[in-house]
Amino acid sequence: MVQFHATTICAVKRPDGDICIGGDGQVTMGETTIMKNGAKKVKKIFKGKVLTGFAGSVADAFSLTDKFENKLQEHDGNLKRAAVDLAQFWRSDKATRSLEALMIVVNEEDLLVISGNGEVIEPDKNVVAIGSGGNYAYSAASALFDNTELDAESIVRKSLEIASSICVYTNDNISVEKL
Repeated sequence: MVQFHATTICAVKRPDGDICIGGDGQVTMGETTIMKNGAKKVKKIFKGKVLTGFAGSVADAFSLTDKFENKLQEHDGNLKRAAVDLAQFWRSDKATRSLEALMIVVNEEDLLVISGNGEVIEPDKNVVAIGSGGNYAYSAASALFDNTELDAESIVRKSLEIASSICVYTNDNISVEKL
């Protein structure tokens, strides 16, 4: 089966409450074919109070984003409780167990990564990146976060631009969402 590689997502949460998530637009099939340049993999949910971004299978990620928003509703917007509930459901439910994606979720209080292995990870630093170019974007974002006064959006954009110059599965068609 041909594997789709999708994507690079980066999120930054500055101490002053400046929060941004961004992603590139490339969806690659196999090792050599770019299927789409302008996919949007970040969005606002839960009445504009939560930002999400996904890497992995696009259809799986859409399904998981919808399920996560339902969990947010069930838990009155408590991001951590909704994330843990989704991770448990994702890991244990027969239909969702095989979904292949990672999610970043962020609100004013928390920044988390959710995986299908049942993990909910709260990074040590308010910087995180996932996906094919995630390590490149994370390295750039971490350096910019620690050594500049750039706002969250500038860090996210610059980090994704750097990742796109290194990772063949990441392009410079960047979309961002801010809280």
